[in-house]
Amino acid sequence: MESALDAKLGSVLGGRTAAALQKGLGLATVGDLLSHYPRRYALRGELTALTMLPGGENVTIVAEVVEVRERSMQNRRGSLLEVRISDGTGILSLTFFNQAWRKAELRPGVRGIFAGKVGDYRGTPQLAHPDYELFEPDAESDAEAQRAWAEQPVPIYPATASVTSWQLQKAVGVVLDTLPPLADPVPDAIRQERTLMAYRRALELIHRPKKDIEWRAARKALRFQEAFVLQAGLLQQRDVLRAQAATPRVPQAGGLLELFDARLPFVLTDDQRTVGEEVARDIASDAPMNRLVQGEVGSGKTLVALRAMLAVAESGGQSALLAPTEVLAAQHLRSIVATLGPELAARLRPTLITGQLGMAERRRATLAAVSGQAHIVVGTHALMGDSVEFFDLGLVVVDEQHRFGVQQREALRRKGAVPPHVLVLTATPIPRTVAMTVFGDLDVSTIAQLPAGRIPIESFVVPLADRPGWMGRVWERMSEELAQGRQAFVVCPAIDASAPDPADAPDAPDAAAGTHGPPAKPATVVEVLEELRANPLFTSARIEPLHGRMSSEEKDATMRAFGAGEIDVIVATTVIEVGVDVPNASTMVVLDADRFGVSQLHQLRGRVGRGGVPGLCLMVTSAEPETLARERVEAVASTLDGFELAQKDLELRQEGDVLGSTQSGGRSSLRLLRVAKDGALIGEARELAQRVLADDPGLAGHPALRDALERRLDDAARDFMAQA
Repeated sequence: MESALDAKLGSVLGGRTAAALQKGLGLATVGDLLSHYPRRYALRGELTALTMLPGGENVTIVAEVVEVRERSMQNRRGSLLEVRISDGTGILSLTFFNQAWRKAELRPGVRGIFAGKVGDYRGTPQLAHPDYELFEPDAESDAEAQRAWAEQPVPIYPATASVTSWQLQKAVGVVLDTLPPLADPVPDAIRQERTLMAYRRALELIHRPKKDIEWRAARKALRFQEAFVLQAGLLQQRDVLRAQAATPRVPQAGGLLELFDARLPFVLTDDQRTVGEEVARDIASDAPMNRLVQGEVGSGKTLVALRAMLAVAESGGQSALLAPTEVLAAQHLRSIVATLGPELAARLRPTLITGQLGMAERRRATLAAVSGQAHIVVGTHALMGDSVEFFDLGLVVVDEQHRFGVQQREALRRKGAVPPHVLVLTATPIPRTVAMTVFGDLDVSTIAQLPAGRIPIESFVVPLADRPGWMGRVWERMSEELAQGRQAFVVCPAIDASAPDPADAPDAPDAAAGTHGPPAKPATVVEVLEELRANPLFTSARIEPLHGRMSSEEKDATMRAFGAGEIDVIVATTVIEVGVDVPNASTMVVLDADRFGVSQLHQLRGRVGRGGVPGLCLMVTSAEPETLARERVEAVASTLDGFELAQKDLELRQEGDVLGSTQSGGRSSLRLLRVAKDGALIGEARELAQRVLADDPGLAGHPALRDALERRLDDAARDFMAQA
């Protein structure tokens, strides 16, 4: 039977209101609206701190009218009504054109909620033609009733310019008035054990509380329910994947893997050995492996993956390595060939497939894949194309998985006649709570150790807001490194003055945020290349560009030349963020470092110091001190520990889109759950969900939980769960 939560809003609210909610906020059903929770609560007696309002953004505030003035406009007919509102310290102006009638309701002393876009008029913040709803207590009610009215929390909802907070409040009220009793997705025993209120009651009190204690208790219940349903879905999907049949891949005594290990010129680290054993156990099973291996830049994740590829090849199987860029795919191929050595490379025939291969070359590569001659196929998104088929795909390796949507990974996985084993690699360390939330259906392995002999990279912030003259010293320092026969990267956030290529755009959630005033123009590859070539310090230096708009052949030729020492400095975008390995590169200069995310900066820094020479990373920023943008850069410079940075990044993002559109296929579906601070709750919910599923895998005895899982997963998210 269909739940009341599945009803379309149009059937409850009317077509016009439902259309506005759908268009403005993507809310289509009763369940969508009721899970659009208030982001905060105001009291009618409280005011909003007006000095903290962000310019250029839509805001919803509680304030008091202190002054109203009407005057004639000088340059055109009509009048201007100016209303000044205050929080007791700051002043905000409201302006209305030719609306003198508003004087009757916007009287000094009246309080209300005001919503609009914060602008600036002669240095004073203002809202032009804002929407508002005034607080009008019943003058005839008694003192106790008035006090209760003044103390009743006012929900403030995430709103848009077209749908205000109070419009949402009224729509929610209409829906709640007609909402029947609801079954609770959290089993009664668990709810009672944790002293949580029932689902229907929690919905009522989070939207229409009489006191603060009520919405707090409601939020507690709904937050746990969200964690419980999410973990139940991830665990259920993990069990579904494990129930499929896969081909066991077991290396033979004296076979390819033993031959490879015997020729390695170094000893595996303890972590490499441990994770390698976990992967070996997985692929030797008749259930498909679904494992995430996370590890620091240069920790040896690709070596672990290559050893798994050799085990698969021994049974005649093939491995596909999916890389996010053509530069990285070509780099992987060269590295795999070099690591295997001539004899093994000839037997395994590593093959490259990318979108920019010539017709004849592509035909040869696809033939090698479909015939089974190529036991290792490395490529980009081109691997998912209809023209690429495999003889016996046994292992899918996804490198830097955060660059891929789930549908892309699934398209490659489906090329196996039977479900292949899947190994996901990331050099972006993931906090435990994010791993449980985003990758809860994967087994997670960690390589924390770096190979012996790696020299720590020195990292420095170059704060141009404080020290504008230091830019010259940056180029002097780079020239000193070049004088010792070393090489350098210079990274810019954009290619040229036009919009950056999407493949090269920084991933900082609030790039350039935290600076005062309008953001400055970003450094570009084109301008910096010209500047460096004209700089007397680099008269003899060979300086070349590298970015996403170059052809595959151009990018590959540039990286080959850089690797061979024929180029001294590469001026690049983040196309060099992952996988590029040039041992002689000692210096990384990141311009406008505040425009990049924490993980990107950590990845970029990992491109240097990979050989026997010390690494130096200079992060140049114009961000002001004590801003979020500056704090992000300083966090990276303060530590080389990627796991510490991952946690710091989570805190700095203040949640942000933790799941990310590339993970779930759409916007983050987390509503009340906050992985930065709810780790213990998520862990407890996972244990309890595991207990329920162990007793009742199909949830036959828990229909409300089964329905909640269906409801929570819209089409895009459902694909995510089925494909991860």
